[in-house]
Amino acid sequence: MGIKQLIGAALLLAATAASADAMGIEAAVGAWNNTPRGDFSYKGTSLDIKDELKYDDETRLMGRVKIETPLFFPNLYLMATPMEFDGQGSKSGTFQFGDVTFDGTVPFTSELKLDHYDLGLYWGIPLLKTATAGVLNVDLGIDARLIDLKAEVVQGGVTESKSLVVGVPMIYAGVQVRPLSWFAAEGEARGMAYGDNRYYDLIARGKLILFDHLFAAAGYRYEKIEIDESDIKADVDFGGPFAEVGFQF
Repeated sequence: MGIKQLIGAALLLAATAASADAMGIEAAVGAWNNTPRGDFSYKGTSLDIKDELKYDDETRLMGRVKIETPLFFPNLYLMATPMEFDGQGSKSGTFQFGDVTFDGTVPFTSELKLDHYDLGLYWGIPLLKTATAGVLNVDLGIDARLIDLKAEVVQGGVTESKSLVVGVPMIYAGVQVRPLSWFAAEGEARGMAYGDNRYYDLIARGKLILFDHLFAAAGYRYEKIEIDESDIKADVDFGGPFAEVGFQF
């Protein structure tokens, strides 16, 4: 499922929730400029994604929808983050990728896709928002992330690739501070660690409320991924600024 389809489905869910007397809805679409670092391998040689694969910064769309439900039902958080990098690389000597041995001194191209989609369930700390007159709110919950990964190397008429879909359960925490009616500062953290796998996703944003229900926001997002799954080993991180626009009710 692409980002347009996922955002459309999320907005439809938001509209359905609104008709069911949801307490609040927030939806945003933005762009994230991220810088890749680290290395990965598939059945063989570790490849540096910056120095050897020559991946540059990329700007990609991202979207999110938060739905606050009534009573004690969990609130919902949906997010889509496409990520794709490609480049023409070089490496001294030969290297193995999958079942193929490539000559690094001959030009080759590669692609790494790490699209991911989130469904989070969370609850606000009871009475905190009320006790602070709407200034402070803290959310705690769980997040299920689906990672659609594809890695590919092409040299001449030879292509080797690996596709993998991984489900990642994570813990979620969010904080919102709104000292002024027109400004809010927010932070989000998602993470998990088990075996040889580590996954962390940190987001900080400043939000300007332009009108009653419209806002613009800017911030910084950082992801750290360490995985060892199905012959793929990766130790990579991505970070950079983002901007978004959205509405909230």
